[in-house]
Formats: sequence, structure tokens, C-alpha cells
Amino acid sequence: MPFERTGEAAIKIARLFETGSIQQSHQAPPDGNVDVIRKQPVELALAWLVPAVDAALFVTIQCFSYLNGYVGSGRTMKAITFGPTALWAVSIFYGAWVVPPVLALAGKRETDWAMLVIGGGVSAMSTLGGVSDGLRDGGHLVALELLAVTLPAAIALVMSWRHIRLH
Repeated sequence: MPFERTGEAAIKIARLFETGSIQQSHQAPPDGNVDVIRKQPVELALAWLVPAVDAALFVTIQCFSYLNGYVGSGRTMKAITFGPTALWAVSIFYGAWVVPPVLALAGKRETDWAMLVIGGGVSAMSTLGGVSDGLRDGGHLVALELLAVTLPAAIALVMSWRHIRLH
């Protein structure tokens, strides 16, 4: 009896290291296409959280970079001011980064498509905005946007597409 339990525990530990879970592994799709990316909603949510956090860090670095340039120029640069509408728009835009991870956790076909469309739109707008602001404020911001936000968002988009395709 004790050896039988030890064997079961060893199988569970081996399965944990192999798949990240002690549950039985998923069957291969009927077409035999076994993908490296698992169909787990938590992994998709984490993949979408990375560019979301990076977008918040990017905008923080961008603000400090602009402020540094403004102070370094002896306050001769034109100050950028936001009205109430622009502040709401920026808040809604950066808040929209939370939507794809939440939709990923829902795990339904409709929410998967919404995750792909909203995530793609937010990442495309973030890339365009970050590159245009980076061209204005410094080339280092363009590189930061592309590496910190666009690249992880592209990976999340690919993961989302594969997830949808396998369902």
C-alpha cells in the first residue's frame, strides 16, 4: 500500500513538472495539431497583463522624459496641457488595457474574439501613439515603446489567435 501511494505521488509530481498542473493532460485536437501554447485562460490573461503593465510604465517614463526635457530647456519648450476631455480619453485608453485579460479569463468563444479585437486595437493605438510621441520627445521612447509594449502585445495577439483557432 505505501508503495502504491508513493507511485501515485511520483506520477502527480512528474505531471506537475511536465504540464504545470497535476490534472490529466489535455487530449490532442482531432486534427493532430499539438500546439506548444496551452489553452488555459490564465496564461492568456497573464500574456495580456504584461503589455498592460508595460504601457503604464511607458507612459510614466514618457512623462518624466518630457518633464526632464522641459526643465532642461530652461522652460522654453511649449508645455503640453490636457483639458478635461483629453484627461478622460487618456484614462479610458489606458484603462482599456485591463479588458483583454478579463475577457481571457471568461473563456468563452465570444469573449475570446472580443479579447483579440480589443487587444489588437489597444495595442495598435498604443504603438501608433507611442511612436509618434517618441518621435517628438526622443528616439529612445520609440525603442522603449516597441520593445516594452508592442512586442509583448504581438506575442499576446499570437497566443490569442492560436487559442481561438484551437477551440
